[in-house]
Amino acid sequence: MKKIIAILLCISLFSISSFAASPKTENWYFSSKSQNDRPSLPSLPEHLGKGIGKDEKVLYLTFDAGYENGNVEKTVDILKEHGVSGAFFVLKHFVEKNGDLCKKILNNGNLICNHTANHPSIASLSKEKIEEEVKLLEEVYRNVTGETMSPYFRPPEGAYTVEALKAVSDLGYKTVFWSLAWADWDNNNQKSAEYAMDKLTKRVHNGAVILLHPTSDTNTKILGEFIEKMKADGYRFGTLEELWAE
Repeated sequence: MKKIIAILLCISLFSISSFAASPKTENWYFSSKSQNDRPSLPSLPEHLGKGIGKDEKVLYLTFDAGYENGNVEKTVDILKEHGVSGAFFVLKHFVEKNGDLCKKILNNGNLICNHTANHPSIASLSKEKIEEEVKLLEEVYRNVTGETMSPYFRPPEGAYTVEALKAVSDLGYKTVFWSLAWADWDNNNQKSAEYAMDKLTKRVHNGAVILLHPTSDTNTKILGEFIEKMKADGYRFGTLEELWAE
């Protein structure tokens, strides 16, 4: 009996230890509030990631671009027309297929940043696999553009673990989340321009890091109007260098 109890105790302790060692997957979110009211965000050590800027009338435009359907280049042109810049988080496929567009993005004063090579959830990857995904995109980008990728990272789908973010940080990247977005990614279910403007303008707030998908037809329609409305309301557009210098 003592032997059986000892075996069961060992199994129990092993299970507890394994559970405790298992990293907890988190999913980034923001709790929407009214206009000019900064939302609630997940708690995260600031050296591992940022999802909102300082409490001033500054906004940060960021775009997740996995492919080009004609709208990404339009987005780049709209940004230039209105005198603002943004940060584009890209995948390997995008870079391989759009070398000239990547150069145009850069030449227009925007940043191109790391969204992994193949869009896996980093929460489920080992440190070695994370490094492989990040460095593969770096290599492809360097081969296509001759440039070094900007040192900013966004986890696919906003899924992460603290350990995964540490692995990204060890590679020299600063992780950028967001505090304002709308459901714009489904090209088969695009909302009206009025709907999107309402979603964004009614929830805009000081220091907002705005996530948009530049493949969206609706975003292409509203982007210029949104930028000008924000300027008229006293906002300016900042850069990720500024966000991380805070």
